[in-house]
Amino acid sequence: MLVSEFDYQLPPELIAKQPLADRAAARMLHLDRACDALVDRSFREFPDLLRADDLLVFNNTKVFPARLYGHRSGSRAQRLSSLNPAAKEFLRGQVEVLLTRQVSESEWEALVHPGRKVGVGERVYFGKDATEDSHELAAEIVGRGTFGERRLRFDSLPHHDDGSAEKQDAAVNFFDVLTRIGHVPLPPYIDRPDTPADREHYQTVYAKALGSVAAPTAGLHFTREILERIRQRGIEMAEITLHVGLGTFQPVREEVVEQNKLHTESYEISLEAAERIQRAREAGRRIVAVGTTTVRTLEYAISQPGKTGALTGVPRVSAHSGEADIFIYPGFEFQVVGAMLTNFHLPKSTLLMLVAAFAGRERILRAYEHAVRERYRFYSYGDCMLVE
Repeated sequence: MLVSEFDYQLPPELIAKQPLADRAAARMLHLDRACDALVDRSFREFPDLLRADDLLVFNNTKVFPARLYGHRSGSRAQRLSSLNPAAKEFLRGQVEVLLTRQVSESEWEALVHPGRKVGVGERVYFGKDATEDSHELAAEIVGRGTFGERRLRFDSLPHHDDGSAEKQDAAVNFFDVLTRIGHVPLPPYIDRPDTPADREHYQTVYAKALGSVAAPTAGLHFTREILERIRQRGIEMAEITLHVGLGTFQPVREEVVEQNKLHTESYEISLEAAERIQRAREAGRRIVAVGTTTVRTLEYAISQPGKTGALTGVPRVSAHSGEADIFIYPGFEFQVVGAMLTNFHLPKSTLLMLVAAFAGRERILRAYEHAVRERYRFYSYGDCMLVE
């Protein structure tokens, strides 16, 4: 398959730049695979479209302010001519860092812009003044990744050793600083600076496990009122965790679909969630995944040797954690998910390929053409689809 087979035309004005004031007011395109039907609905209808014995599975990851703005020290930069009055400012110019994955207590993988000018050994300072003498965070570039990522090693933060309530471990201390100086990592197609309101809007109401650099956007439509309606119907729910990183939104670099590889993303399935999912599977009940990240976690988990009933030879979902790098495209055989709620995805993206694998490429592209004609709102802050 070619990546170009997953292209479609989208008028730029259909890209949602702002969230709706009422999350649940989003439109929802209902795609029924059995009868190949499309119905225009509102997301408020979602609870009533669930079956009484469905298991609804959410990704409870929580977005943190992963975008940082700082200044490089210039210590490893190629020197400019002393005759250039802008040389000093250039060497210590602004750097944008998007943290994508924590690899140890002090080291993170990140996208850095402008990456070519920030080499290994360079130091970067973050905070209000962001200089060597006045900063809140400092890091050194210690490595490069395959696709231009950088690895940053952050300096240790001071501890409060006076026995006061301010005493915290290093991890909490680090995230506290990010909360103060970091920015909401809005996707580039939103094309505007983040605002304080985005800290609430770009977060699901059920977010718990801190660690994502992008929201599981299908979940943004849920309100506490909608969740209560689902509970009142007696529909069982479960939560898993997948921390969204580069694997979810990295660009496709190879034109042949099968030649592409995804970055890993950390996930966890608790004992309670695993038992609920496995009971539903054994009873033949439908499992409805909220978002493509939930789909990927469930389908990856069932495929892991040693964690899926190796003694009996029968695939099963068990409690465990790990790193998922599953790439789902047409031809994939789904073992867990029977329906999914998802937003509209970028042309030629791995997420569009996943949805096409579930519903069929031609059917999904027809649905997207319909959504464009009907002026649906696209992408993270946009409308959604129920595919069953």
